[in-house]
Amino acid sequence: MEYGFLSVIPPIIAIILALKTKQVYIALLFGIWFSWLIVEGWNPLAGTLAMIEGMVNVFQSKGNTRTIMFSALVGALLIFIQYSRGVEGFINIINRKLVKLEEKKSGYSRVMVQVLATCTGLLLFVETSISSLTVGTLYRPIFDKLGIPREKLAYIADSSSAPSSILIPFNAWGAFIMGLLLTQGIEQPFSVMIASIKYNFYPLLAIVIVFIVILTKKDFGPMKKAEKRTKETGALMNPNSKPMVSDAVTSFPPKEGIEAKAYNMIVPLLVMVFMMPINLIYTGWGAVENASSLLNHASQAIGKGSGSSSVLYAVITALLVAMIMYFIQGIMKPKEAVTLTLKGISELMPLALLMLLAFAIGDACKVLDTGNYVANITESWLSPELLPAIVFIVSSFIAFSTGTSWGTFAIMLAISIPMANMHGSDITIIVAATLGGGIFGDHCSPISDTSIISSMASASDHIDHVKTQLPYALIGGAVTVFMYLIIGFFG
Repeated sequence: MEYGFLSVIPPIIAIILALKTKQVYIALLFGIWFSWLIVEGWNPLAGTLAMIEGMVNVFQSKGNTRTIMFSALVGALLIFIQYSRGVEGFINIINRKLVKLEEKKSGYSRVMVQVLATCTGLLLFVETSISSLTVGTLYRPIFDKLGIPREKLAYIADSSSAPSSILIPFNAWGAFIMGLLLTQGIEQPFSVMIASIKYNFYPLLAIVIVFIVILTKKDFGPMKKAEKRTKETGALMNPNSKPMVSDAVTSFPPKEGIEAKAYNMIVPLLVMVFMMPINLIYTGWGAVENASSLLNHASQAIGKGSGSSSVLYAVITALLVAMIMYFIQGIMKPKEAVTLTLKGISELMPLALLMLLAFAIGDACKVLDTGNYVANITESWLSPELLPAIVFIVSSFIAFSTGTSWGTFAIMLAISIPMANMHGSDITIIVAATLGGGIFGDHCSPISDTSIISSMASASDHIDHVKTQLPYALIGGAVTVFMYLIIGFFG
């Protein structure tokens, strides 16, 4: 059955509701319900029951189930690392290095601490909230001591978290996007996602701009005023600002009476990252037919491996390694391990719920054939050359308005991929434009969860953070649109 214009109404309703209520869960849930209401011929009872079944059917896909399990278990791993004082040990090493640097060359540590804060944010690509919280909370005392404005710390925390999570997709982001790509009928989602990274200009530019600003010491706009204020008056914030404060990286305190050691954080995270390509090779090994050598077999297997299986096996391995390490050191007993695992899972339950709703609206839009309808009506007037730039701008608008890049990915990939197929565009460029737009809109939005967390962890005034970050984000966004137009017309 063809639903025509009706197929576009559920995602539009989801967007409008998200704008009005600022509640992405309610917006997605209502969008799913409305989809099934249309499918069931406007019968409210049948539509509601079909919606419930539709959400249950998300778990019929093994990939979706693994992705949701992975998201929950990442919460456990992060709380383990926090409890073991691993993050604290890592920061202590950085502090000692800074003291030595300051002894050698005065003023040098001001630049170096900003570079180190950015690198810490990039290295904690496992989860954006943890990245922003860690950078803000742990570097705040050092930034305050060196007279660096709070707005600069919030900007570094915000601009190093989401861009690294999308560019190094061995995390919940990668698993989530692979699940969405599978929903759109892409058979090798990992290969498509990895291939799209080189076209994902905005996150790359956001990171480059941070480093340029730090190394050249050339700020502009509201950030320049903030730097001038701190230099002249010593005030870390504007006189009337209201800092959002959070002193906890997670709501679980670290264990008392043990030494803070960096390897308690570094080893489990390295195990997780290292195990992902190994698991991809393992899960894809049997699918390779014509391999010329062992190395060739392995490289083909990575492309054919199961992304959702790989991230799930990797986080379980990292959890087991962390448990063994902490048992040996006497940091943790089996009972504590169970308590911490459950606590960690509960902390990331909102993320798992968002995934469930995102997969469910993707499935519902597929039943309605939303993507193909939009692709068909744009076929006559939208040229393939303009498609990447248009997709980036629309994704940016949705993310800016809703404050969530994840909700944007869920709505937009269901529309942009069929459009790419219809217009004969390169899928990897369109996927990159969709994801990059989500990050850009999120960076500019005052209601973005990562922006709010960055302000909170840095104890910065939230509106001051948004104002000072906006010019840098807009430059990255404008250059990105220009690059997509160049690729569209000359690529």
